[in-house]
Amino acid sequence: MLGENKLIELFPEFKETIQPSGIDLKLDKVFKQVSGGSLIDNEKNLPELKELKPPIYELEPKTSYNVTIEGKIKIPVGYTMLYLPRSTLLRSFVSVHTAVGDPGFYGTLQFMVVNNGEYPYKIKQGDRIAQAVVFEVDGSGEYNGSYQEKK
Repeated sequence: MLGENKLIELFPEFKETIQPSGIDLKLDKVFKQVSGGSLIDNEKNLPELKELKPPIYELEPKTSYNVTIEGKIKIPVGYTMLYLPRSTLLRSFVSVHTAVGDPGFYGTLQFMVVNNGEYPYKIKQGDRIAQAVVFEVDGSGEYNGSYQEKK
């Protein structure tokens, strides 16, 4: 796992949110699902989403949301990212579900946030919701999937 100095070198655009062993990621937009979706024979049919009004979002109990993170991320070839929730959210019954950030990925990070609690939970646009931890990957290729954005 990479530490603070190497993270600043690789991700200077995130310098203000770099911690001793990761990069704090800030909430940008929140979306609620408004239709079904599917994944059959690797054919993706993503659900339609409705964007909620910022800057303060109220997450309803027992409800899942799709969220985006502020800014675009560029993961250098030879590195991978894992994303972990901030402990304050977990202590508040809110979970953050993520995927692996592949070497060479460029784009907007999207996570699923779930209010597992019995009561509404409020969170503000720009609040830190997750931390990216970065690892070296020996002999890695480069991500070229459908979620790759143009630079």
